[in-house]
Amino acid sequence: MDWKLRLLLLHCFLSFTVSEKSFEIDFKNNCFRKDGEYFRYVSGSIHYFRVPPEYWKDRLLKMYMTGLNAIQVYVPWNFHEPQPGVYNFEGDRNIEVFLDLAATIGLLVILRPGPYICAEWDMGGLPAWLLQNQNIVVRSSDSDYLRAVDSWFSQLLPRMKPRLYQNGGNIISVQVENEYGSYFACDYNYMRHLYKLFRNILGDQVVLFTTDGNSDKELKCGTLQGLYATVDFGPVLNITQAFAAQRHIEPKGPLVNSEYYTGWLDYWGSNHSTSSPEKVTQTLYDMLEIGANVNMYMFEGGTNFGYWSGADYKSKYLPVTTSYDYDAPLSEAGDPTDKLFAIRSVISKFQDVPHGPMPPATPKYGYGFVPLRKIGELIDFLDDLSPYLPMKTSYPLSFEDIKQYFGFMLYRTHLPTDVWDPTPLMSPLNGVHDLGYVLINGVYQGTLERDSVLMISVTGRKGDQLDILVENMGRINFGINFNDFKGLVDNITLGSYIMTDWEMYSLNIDAVISTGWPQNGLHMRHQKKEGVNSTVPAFYSGSFLVPGLPQDTYLKLPGWSKGQLWINGFNLGRYWSSRGPQKTLFVPGTVLNATFPNNITILELQEAPSKTYGLFLERPILNDTS
Repeated sequence: MDWKLRLLLLHCFLSFTVSEKSFEIDFKNNCFRKDGEYFRYVSGSIHYFRVPPEYWKDRLLKMYMTGLNAIQVYVPWNFHEPQPGVYNFEGDRNIEVFLDLAATIGLLVILRPGPYICAEWDMGGLPAWLLQNQNIVVRSSDSDYLRAVDSWFSQLLPRMKPRLYQNGGNIISVQVENEYGSYFACDYNYMRHLYKLFRNILGDQVVLFTTDGNSDKELKCGTLQGLYATVDFGPVLNITQAFAAQRHIEPKGPLVNSEYYTGWLDYWGSNHSTSSPEKVTQTLYDMLEIGANVNMYMFEGGTNFGYWSGADYKSKYLPVTTSYDYDAPLSEAGDPTDKLFAIRSVISKFQDVPHGPMPPATPKYGYGFVPLRKIGELIDFLDDLSPYLPMKTSYPLSFEDIKQYFGFMLYRTHLPTDVWDPTPLMSPLNGVHDLGYVLINGVYQGTLERDSVLMISVTGRKGDQLDILVENMGRINFGINFNDFKGLVDNITLGSYIMTDWEMYSLNIDAVISTGWPQNGLHMRHQKKEGVNSTVPAFYSGSFLVPGLPQDTYLKLPGWSKGQLWINGFNLGRYWSSRGPQKTLFVPGTVLNATFPNNITILELQEAPSKTYGLFLERPILNDTS
């Protein structure tokens, strides 16, 4: 056969095949239809940005083997556009590889690209650089905000279009915004703008939907004509009542719980949240029995590596823990739990579950004790940790003002007078966002904490050096206050004096540690001499060898207080051992090395123990506030 004829026939076949693929809402029969046939999804949420990419396939396969036919995926804008116009879709940010893996395994995708996602992620996924415009009103029809949104979606959505189900991919529906009915703005023009933008780029065939809490009040501002309204809720006793608000907005069409809560998030200082398998599976059974579509949030939570965890505000600032275990069916390390097998049993009563064994938990290994030695105080290495000369201003500026969005910044000034008696050093207007570690002449005095500790007492001489190392613990990800500026966002007073003449050092600790410091011996020319009073914040380091292949493990820091931890240059996240409930950090085997010593670097911020060591365990400790 002539090759041109072969090509023409192949083109016709492929065109016919793609055109036959459809996913739509059947309002008459209250269901979805996939390729013309009745379809109901049983889905689970997984965040590719909280799971090492080497483990994506493992987690997706376990979800498939549970009986799920779809996954639900958020896309965090700030993860992919760290600076305006700078985009990153490589490595652990390669969402296209993730979606292709899901397709290979046989999972459909419900895509939730935001622009706001919540997810207990820093600023709900919105990039902090938006706040360089201090008057911006995010999640509204503010023209500056919309320009940034349009630019972002002009990059993301064209990448997603070929992966829509009707175009031969596995994305069956796309959410527009997220729980907008819980936001104060109630800006329908904003929602109309997003709707038009999504339609223009993705086309008219894709199912677009919204998700809101299951109350008339939340659905009022969160819904828009042309977007199918769905709801979210956790275990309940009365399913009909739980779906009543959706039925009020959508009298016909499929029932959908877009976030069925299998557990809940944790805050530092609170108990670990749990939800029993019995409660979770009973409501799941009730929803499936009436034909509802369900997405379980979370199916695996994962980990807030680095500085990515967000915060809530409920009468005070509540930062989220590094672990996002969520008491989900798959643990933080991706291990099947009793809850998973109970869910699998319920699903099997309504649809076929794949045959074969569940893939096992990843191997864990307790590497035991690792001695840690002090390298030096943070201010000893200030010239190396700060890539630029300090910025000098009369009054302190925020992180966002000087284009630092995460981590730490050091504010320096000098005492304006002799302070013989203990005198309040404070932020009268609660302007320390979020923790400020106070030093005078390099000696730690105490910590100012947002909403909790607004004042400490200090003494000193006129001209003494006052340093405040400010830590950003994560921007608010839900509610009203998304303009959550970090740093010293208001004045600091000493008694009746307003402190002025500040130097601000933007710190890039991760960049220095990624070069192999401190183990490589570089950047140590500023270390204090022996015998000088030991204090914090300070760096500690140690190393250990891995016997055999690297395996997942958990690092506990007995007696340590609060800080940040890196292994082989990878930022594992924050620890707050003195507060809990999380007492171990998950260490994926993917960050360990089988050939060379594995280097641990710790920045302890408040108080190191007399015996400085870390302890690697086989199991996590996520519920200990002692």
